[in-house]
Amino acid sequence: MGVFVFLPLVLPLTAWPIARLAEQHLHPRTATRLLSGVAGVMAACSTLCLGLVMVVGTAQLPGNPLPDGWSDPEVRAAVPYDEVVGKAAIPALVVVLAACGRTLWRHGRVRRRAHRALAGLRRTEVAVLPDDVPYAYALPGGRRDRVVVTTAMLDCLEPTERRALFAHERAHLAARHHRFLLAVQLAARANPFLRPLRTAVAYTAERWADEDAAQAVGSRRAVACAIGKAALVTRGTPVATLAGVAAAGPVPRRVAALLGPAPTVRSWPSVFTSVGVAAWGAAVGAAVSAMSSANSAVTMVFILHAATPL
Repeated sequence: MGVFVFLPLVLPLTAWPIARLAEQHLHPRTATRLLSGVAGVMAACSTLCLGLVMVVGTAQLPGNPLPDGWSDPEVRAAVPYDEVVGKAAIPALVVVLAACGRTLWRHGRVRRRAHRALAGLRRTEVAVLPDDVPYAYALPGGRRDRVVVTTAMLDCLEPTERRALFAHERAHLAARHHRFLLAVQLAARANPFLRPLRTAVAYTAERWADEDAAQAVGSRRAVACAIGKAALVTRGTPVATLAGVAAAGPVPRRVAALLGPAPTVRSWPSVFTSVGVAAWGAAVGAAVSAMSSANSAVTMVFILHAATPL
């Protein structure tokens, strides 16, 4: 197994270039899917390898419930620096699991509270709340997906801008953007090196909804105006995994992108460009991470099976 067990912990560094370049050179839909997939694979692999190292560290603790054979020198020799790293992996994995659990719990709590707040309203696609605080966001789940908006937000927008706002939120729901946002949130909790991808996906998901809204409304300028006005008056969404018209990303960049030409739809960038090299680098990093973690897992299973007393 050797040092290969540690590779998935640092291979997320290979995704940093594409996290920066994807925002500028890829279609938002392509960028969101690519970055979310890379982040998910790398987070799962790093967590798996952290768990493998933890097994060796736990076997060294007195009174542990693991078989005595798992702490034999032959087993510990399979993981380099097991005396230090193995024991350090125990609190590290606890922190990772606690952080991911807290993210899931907070996401579920906010969604449940939001659905309970709408319980007395008619079950329509758009829920208008009589509130003096302007905000709007897409609320998935329950019996049906809904767009939540307050009267204060609607009062700030012109009719065309209102249509743009609703189209933006419907785009979030149709493309299930909350799943991408939740995936990268969990990935960033599992491995801090994946935080740039979380930031990038929060931006590209909004840009994806911007472009879909511009197509639905037929006016890129109307969507840009709606975003600009909403950003001036709203505080965003109640949780990072819910999407809203002014929820994430530098709003001036989104407005500038909408005032420019529409991005080119491309399934994969050319390898002869900087973004293509970065994309292939991230893909190779994810593949190497998956192979390293799989090799380490299989090797550890065989070693522990051989060391387990019959």
